[in-house]
Amino acid sequence: MGFIGSNFIRFIQNKKENLNVVNLDAMSYGSNSNNLRNINDLSPYRFVKGSTTDDRIVKELVTDVDAVVNFAAETHVDRSIANPIAFFESNAVGTLTLLDNVRKTGARFVQVSTDEVYGQTLNLEGFTEKDKLNPSSPYAASKAAADLTVEAFHKTYGLHTTILRCTNNFGPYQFPEKFIPKAIISAIIGRRISIYGDGMQVRDWIYVRDFCYAVQLAIEHGASGAIYNVSTGNELANVEVAKLILGRLNKPEALLEFVEDRPAHDVRYSLDSSKIRDELGWKPTKSFGDALNETIDWYVKNEEWWRPLLTDRILSPTPWKEKWDSFEG
Repeated sequence: MGFIGSNFIRFIQNKKENLNVVNLDAMSYGSNSNNLRNINDLSPYRFVKGSTTDDRIVKELVTDVDAVVNFAAETHVDRSIANPIAFFESNAVGTLTLLDNVRKTGARFVQVSTDEVYGQTLNLEGFTEKDKLNPSSPYAASKAAADLTVEAFHKTYGLHTTILRCTNNFGPYQFPEKFIPKAIISAIIGRRISIYGDGMQVRDWIYVRDFCYAVQLAIEHGASGAIYNVSTGNELANVEVAKLILGRLNKPEALLEFVEDRPAHDVRYSLDSSKIRDELGWKPTKSFGDALNETIDWYVKNEEWWRPLLTDRILSPTPWKEKWDSFEG
């Protein structure tokens, strides 16, 4: 019921007839039942409320499936600085619980990871799948731990695993604490857009539906034990993205507010995605400009979706200083 997982369910059920999807979600703060409203109209679908750390529930659900995709994760770096234990429980222990049950069934396992496991790079070339992991934040460390566990289960048990390390996703249904929706919503309501430090942190942006296509390819054609980087080459500084959003909404750049940078903030993430392009034939279908415009239009038209999610802490200029519980919005 989170951002990427719900987008993937919509994506795959529109492409595959009679596909039976089982959706397990703990319904924490980033999950939203409205993300999959009317999904039952598409094809066989079942929702189960529960955690990936619950061995009993996971064991029951993976018994008769062909593939398990692990989208479940605490993902917001700022929250991981304030509450790191919750991130290891969800991201590392949850992954371990899934793997331990999947290994007994023979199902394929796809792990949704992140570019942040590599840490920052200042080189012109992006990281390849062979580069070492060097996470900077508790979030990135918990995802790196999950990746290493996936690799260990492949080597030890012969489990058919595929890891996707992706750059920053954006698009419809993304929780308002993340940079692009937070900037869009702030601009819509006339609130200042907080920019960490000088705003020159560089990220590569990918439209969520293009990443969903990469997940589909990984399920259907991903090599056993393979790791694939997924990136678009849309590398932009955060302040550039914020200015594009303001321009699209005809809002003044005076809304930009430069605030204290968060601890251990990586300057640049960059991935070489030639492997997934060459081996699986993946490539993005949307330009960054078109995808950003579609995303902005979606938030403009769907205020009833995001308005109830807003709190002062969600829109805080320095959210890593807030105190967060695992299931708290």
